[in-house]
Amino acid sequence: MSKKNKFHSSQYLKLKLERKNLKQDPLDQFDIWYGEVLRAKIDFPNAFVLSTVAAQGIPSSRVVLLKGYDERGFSFYSNSFSRKGRDMDENPVASLCFWWPEFERQVKIDGRVSLLSEREADEYFKSRPRQSRIGACISRQSEVLQSRQLLEEQYDQFSSEWEGKNIERPGFWKGYLVSPLRFEFWQGRKSRLHDRFRYVFSPGGGWSISRLYP
Repeated sequence: MSKKNKFHSSQYLKLKLERKNLKQDPLDQFDIWYGEVLRAKIDFPNAFVLSTVAAQGIPSSRVVLLKGYDERGFSFYSNSFSRKGRDMDENPVASLCFWWPEFERQVKIDGRVSLLSEREADEYFKSRPRQSRIGACISRQSEVLQSRQLLEEQYDQFSSEWEGKNIERPGFWKGYLVSPLRFEFWQGRKSRLHDRFRYVFSPGGGWSISRLYP
């Protein structure tokens, strides 16, 4: 028996998005929306879906946490030996998708991937709680793990060996920067007639804005 009727159907009645109210620079527009999300104090406001594509053309998505953004792009950190790290090394493009249901809003960002500087990665790694730094050091992210017990034993062993010592960033733990080429701002509306605007970067400089069908 089909379960499709058990899913809730949202009506999207809260807000609207009009062309006249959009900022010409998509980073300014993102800053407005992100600021509203932060002020609302929702859980994990910086969570987004990161999609990458392997050299063979196979896509993969996962939720990660945004750690910063500026005129260069959007940054996050990861084990470079992970699935996403390998994908971005082989095919340095990525898509970010933020979903804020409290505002019935979505932002999608497509762009090119590059590495943040070693200095930036070092500084952020130092700001992490000690337990998180240990976890980053021992994790062979995306590899097969025999058991939870083994992971906890490796954690305890590393903690004991490094007790009282400074834990420096391992070389495989890197910072990534996605420099946007395209933004989409989506605002849920009644009857599924959503407001959807696309920003595309022009090689000559500047951004062109188009309204899209929902």
